[in-house]
Amino acid sequence: MGWLEREAGRGIYFEDFRGPGRPVLLIHGWAMSGRIWDGVTAALNREGHRVVVFDQRGCGRSDKDFEDCSISALAGDAVALCEALGLKGVVVNGWSLGGAVAAEASARLGHRCGGLVLTCGASPRYTRAGDFPHGGTLDDIKGTLAEVARNRAALFHGVARAICARPVGQPVEDWMWSLFLQSAPSADESLLDLAGVDQRELIAGLEIPLLAMTGSEDAFTPSGIGEAAVALARSGTLARFEGCGHAPFLEDLDGYLGALRTFMENLT
Repeated sequence: MGWLEREAGRGIYFEDFRGPGRPVLLIHGWAMSGRIWDGVTAALNREGHRVVVFDQRGCGRSDKDFEDCSISALAGDAVALCEALGLKGVVVNGWSLGGAVAAEASARLGHRCGGLVLTCGASPRYTRAGDFPHGGTLDDIKGTLAEVARNRAALFHGVARAICARPVGQPVEDWMWSLFLQSAPSADESLLDLAGVDQRELIAGLEIPLLAMTGSEDAFTPSGIGEAAVALARSGTLARFEGCGHAPFLEDLDGYLGALRTFMENLT
């Protein structure tokens, strides 16, 4: 485990599982923690990859009182972590809101990034626009945050049970709920900021391969968002998981790892 100081004495918690293979940076979703990636982390590290996970500002073991928890700030943390650890050719993999963080971080990393993975990622947009029919609305997000303010525990209890479309069992749902409850209200800024993020130009300008992994039954990030990212990318691949919801790495770990492995094997 490690600690990366970022601003005004505040810092983020990370774990660096070393290996001789290509490094992978795993970025969790809104109000979650790096623990959500445990199954993926273990599998990739067993295969020899160096795997780095971190808790976003306001989440998990990272400091909770950051003044800026925007997508840009989270991406800055990801870039700073890659630089501090000397990662080269890193595959940046972001889940849900973490997809938008991963996309911006990949763009900032430039030649140090070997590939971008959007796991049910909220990129290139999370909300609908006149020329983008996928996703929800700003009012949807404000409604969610209003419910969080009223009863944080109850809201996240419901979210934890709606993430997966395939049965994953009560222990997994309770585990996800416990991870959500580690987050602070400061993390809510990240979700609100996401409503205004548009990365279409950014995705189109990336010179690295992109893999979008979607769940056909995803109730949070519709498959159309991932499909749009692939259509925009210069080198995009889509992996669609039939019957899966918002977390194919929990619902179909073997299939998820297979798609990720194939993508990474084809990187230069």
